[in-house]
Amino acid sequence: MPAYDGPCKAWGVTNTEVPASHVDLLDKPMFAHLATVRPDGSPQTQVMWFVWDGERIRMTHTKTRQKYRNFQREPRVALSIADPANPYRFLEVRGTVEKIDDDDAEASFYQSLQQRYGRSYPIPDAAVRVILSIRPDRFIAHDG
Repeated sequence: MPAYDGPCKAWGVTNTEVPASHVDLLDKPMFAHLATVRPDGSPQTQVMWFVWDGERIRMTHTKTRQKYRNFQREPRVALSIADPANPYRFLEVRGTVEKIDDDDAEASFYQSLQQRYGRSYPIPDAAVRVILSIRPDRFIAHDG
């Protein structure tokens, strides 16, 4: 791991445009730390799988958990994706959950994420799986 050499330096902030220096963090199967706001105003974070289609970040979740209720009430979210080779290099994405669709009966979207992340296991909660589409409002790239 690289040595810490002071505060992270912001490389750029754009509206819906990923800095070229950090697009690899969206293209690879990395772990995103998704933050939502609980009903009492406190933050809640969770590590999530995702896929980037060039315009939207898509994730899966279930209708039975608190996080689902969080983004139904407050659709603004933030997530960060750190480079495992240099954790001082990361991408922060601020955006809005603009669409929530039911996954199909086989949870095909979740299965596609399993394939992307090199995993395969039964999905007992397929009936309550949803697909979240997050519209990025801002990308903030940090390079440590």
